[in-house]
Amino acid sequence: MKNELALKYGCNPNQKPSRIFMEDGSELPVTVLNGKPGYINFLDALNGWQLVSELKNATGLPAATSFKHVSPAGAAVGLPLTDVERKIYWVEEGESTPLANAYARARGADRMSSYGDFICLSDVCDVATAKLIKVEVSDGVIAPGFEPDALEILKSKKNGNYNVIQIDSSYRPEPIERKQLFGISFEQGRNELKIDQDLLENVVTVNKEIPDLAKLDLVIALITLKYTQSNSVCYAKGGQAIGIGAGQQSRIHCTRLAGNKADNWFLRQSPKVLGLQFLNDIRRADRDNAIDLYIGDEYLDVLAEGRWQSIFKVKPEVFTREERRAWLDKMTDVSLGSDAFFPFGDNIERAHKSGVKYIAEPGGSIRDDHVIETCNKYGMAMCFTGIRLFHH
Repeated sequence: MKNELALKYGCNPNQKPSRIFMEDGSELPVTVLNGKPGYINFLDALNGWQLVSELKNATGLPAATSFKHVSPAGAAVGLPLTDVERKIYWVEEGESTPLANAYARARGADRMSSYGDFICLSDVCDVATAKLIKVEVSDGVIAPGFEPDALEILKSKKNGNYNVIQIDSSYRPEPIERKQLFGISFEQGRNELKIDQDLLENVVTVNKEIPDLAKLDLVIALITLKYTQSNSVCYAKGGQAIGIGAGQQSRIHCTRLAGNKADNWFLRQSPKVLGLQFLNDIRRADRDNAIDLYIGDEYLDVLAEGRWQSIFKVKPEVFTREERRAWLDKMTDVSLGSDAFFPFGDNIERAHKSGVKYIAEPGGSIRDDHVIETCNKYGMAMCFTGIRLFHH
């Protein structure tokens, strides 16, 4: 252990020198077991570690997140996977453990965005999880520990250069945090707000019923938002985030972006997508990209250009807009969290299209009555948490 670690460069190659260090001279709470993590790697690792630690504390379940450019692409807890989920996450074979399930869910929610991610695990990385990580393209992983065999599996990635970081799970930072911008120092109290089901008690809609699994999903959504660049919203279902909209200047754009990702997650489960026959030698990333094209209007271009033969064994039928909409209408009981209040009912209208039934947001808009009215129109249950979760 040491109090300083030199990095290759900062956010960009021209930003030198670069390092992480402890201002008080104490030892760093992280140890690099393999590879040479960079500046952005550590930003993702340390933000993601906080997220999974809070998920574990709030739910009692192992947690994982897939981080990319200082926002999560996916986050989940270790609930069992259905046969369909195992298929759409490409984990049909191999051992299943709660931690491996959490990672499969976190990675699988938005596979396009998770490509080249940094993985954060709440528990000691086991062999089953390491085997899942080995076949995916990612920059590295952080965890409180690694089983010996799991560590050897991870060390074999990237010709032995894969980034593996161990963090001291007992480490607690100072209550005041600081950073610099343009030579000016900023200081604030850490966001130590505890997020749990107690925040969901103020239900302001006619429908007051929020079942336990939906409460779990709302907690997952809110904790995910706590470490997502604002503005942000998060759709969640079945113990995982299924659509995250980050860093948008307009809340409706967040809601649309995350809703589109949630829709893609559900469309992947449709019989038409599950029945796609890929060429045997197609790479995982190309397969994910092909599915993304297939569930959108771009597939018509693929057919017109004859490119389907380089992807599929058999020419797939077009997945029409009408067929997609009919399938999406089957998506129900989705939960939605927002890091700040919804200013207009248009966010609720968009959320309804993605099967949202349960919502947690701070409240406090001058148009709260309109937002509540829109929720009541669709029989949604919405609670006001009274807390904002901006993260920058």
